[in-house]
Formats: sequence, C-alpha cells, structure tokens
Amino acid sequence: MQQLEFHLRGEFIELCNLLKLSGVCDSGGAGKALVAEGVVSVDGQVELRKTAKIRAGQVVSAGDVQIRVLA
Repeated sequence: MQQLEFHLRGEFIELCNLLKLSGVCDSGGAGKALVAEGVVSVDGQVELRKTAKIRAGQVVSAGDVQIRVLA
C-alpha cells in the first residue's frame, strides 16, 4: 500500500480536492467519481459525501493508496 502525507493549510479540505491534490486522481471530477463508486474510505469507514470535510489527523484510503492528513 502506498502511503502519502498531505499537509493541511487551513482548517479542512474537501475530500474530492484532497484526492486531486495528493495525486490519487487527475481532477476533482475524477475524485468525485471515485467517491461515488464507494471506493474511498475515511478513518476506515466508506465515505460517499464528495465534499466531506477532511481535517488533520484523519486517514483517507482509496484503492491501494493511504493519505494521512497532517496539520
């Protein structure tokens, strides 16, 4: 499993934007499609909200990629 770290600049980032900015997908639209397919989980729970607010300390998984969100 590929492990990535994403350093948060504000209070939160929307899930679809996190997937785009961390390089998991090419665009926000592709990120929204991944979320809609049910292949993205946040802290071990499947997340279907495309614009879910992801905050520091959370872990997002998509396929074989795991993103740890840091402050």
